[in-house]
Amino acid sequence: MKTLEELMAIRENAKKKMTVREDTGDDNIRIVVGMATCGIAAGARPVLNAFVDEIAKRDLKGVTVSQTGCIGMCQYEPIVEVLEPGKEKVTYVKMTAEKAVKVVNDHIVNGNPIVDFTVGAATK
Repeated sequence: MKTLEELMAIRENAKKKMTVREDTGDDNIRIVVGMATCGIAAGARPVLNAFVDEIAKRDLKGVTVSQTGCIGMCQYEPIVEVLEPGKEKVTYVKMTAEKAVKVVNDHIVNGNPIVDFTVGAATK
């Protein structure tokens, strides 16, 4: 970092990422990543970071990424729940950072949940 402009750009980028993690109301889409020890051990941290980065990169409004403790299905970790107002919760299992980017594109942006990544598909 050599100039004030570079510092301001870093600051703005950090602010974008921080607002992705703030709940801004009941009409928000909420992405909840299971971050108990079982989730973290299975790779939940890169999944959480991928959601935050992709949503910030696309500058999506009305989407909140948060974390929770154990969701209760340790064999399917990392687990991500997508909660949209007025719709049934979608639970994604065995997530990766690459799958997280696809979920943002297909489900969050285009409204098409990826059935192959859900708990229903994993239990068949």
